[in-house]
Amino acid sequence: MLIAVLKETTGNERRVALTPEFAKKLIQLGAQVSVESGAGKGAGHSDADYQAVGAEIASDVAALTASADIIPRVHRPSAEQLRHYRQDAISISFLDPFNEQALIETMASEGVTAVSMEMIPRTTRSQKMDALSSQANLAGYVMVLKAITALDSILPMMMTPAGTIKPSKVFVIGAGVAGLQAIATAKRLGARVTAFDTRSVVAEQVQSVGAKFLHIDLGETGQTKDGYAVQLTPEQLEKQKQGQMAEIAASDIVITTAQVFGRKPPVIVSAEAVNAMKSGSVIVDMAAETGGNVEGSKPGEIVVTDGGVTIIGTGNWANEVPRDASQMYSANIFNLIEEFWDTETKRMLLDLNKDLSGCVITQGGQVVNDVIRQHYEAKR
Repeated sequence: MLIAVLKETTGNERRVALTPEFAKKLIQLGAQVSVESGAGKGAGHSDADYQAVGAEIASDVAALTASADIIPRVHRPSAEQLRHYRQDAISISFLDPFNEQALIETMASEGVTAVSMEMIPRTTRSQKMDALSSQANLAGYVMVLKAITALDSILPMMMTPAGTIKPSKVFVIGAGVAGLQAIATAKRLGARVTAFDTRSVVAEQVQSVGAKFLHIDLGETGQTKDGYAVQLTPEQLEKQKQGQMAEIAASDIVITTAQVFGRKPPVIVSAEAVNAMKSGSVIVDMAAETGGNVEGSKPGEIVVTDGGVTIIGTGNWANEVPRDASQMYSANIFNLIEEFWDTETKRMLLDLNKDLSGCVITQGGQVVNDVIRQHYEAKR
């Protein structure tokens, strides 16, 4: 099978779907790997690096795409790019299938098999393929660095002849993968860290990385079978907003990580809470690109309020560390392909009877994922 590695064309994306290390591993499985010239440059990988492991370099993108059996990407392909995919080609990328119905239906009509990296099940067996977690881990780290850059003070306590500087206070809302990494990073850099999550079961995880857990009585909450927080009622959301008001007002940095796959994220930091923060404080809204957790945040922008609070909503956080992000994403892609790789025919055979088949969205000209198909039917 020919695996084609193309340049990412979304915004200023610097990640690449396959690094030379994992291109080599795929070649060892029996695949042929061809890389668009310059595809790895943003992540620090030259064409020569790919050639050194046995990959070919191509300059004719249309011809490469048309001949490819598997096309791994970071971002979903555009409808225009899909015109060059051959029938039965396997497209692997982040797809946002709940919100990209037109694109998914185009992929089905073109006969493209679409694999969504967001739909990898959250099981022990599939952890090595979980790209959402691998990229969120890096996002948590990057968001702290972004906040520090915008903050008008330092994070750690510092004792000097001129006096003692108190440590900055960081409040992280949401203790999933990104939140826990943000907590750990801020703590390592010397901040006093408090965190909140609607799932009280994660309190121990928060404390294990050195932070204080803020307890707010929201009534009955919980998490899904995949470990995600369940959606709060309007009354519970209001209790959360009020319960964290004092903590937000006292914080130098607030980081929100409440993203909800397939739905608009909840607004959990009100304009009132933002206005209560002191001038020079910083908020990083991880969900800004999909609707925002913070009133006043704007997707892709940095906003400074009249009260001097900086709200960062630039997004695509893992792209800020493209070498490590590409390395982790490539490992996810390789492990996924290897899981479905048939050693006799040396092909990727997507068996819909396998436990991991929930990541397959289209196949054989149809939308085959039951959850996505039912979601589309409900919208009609």
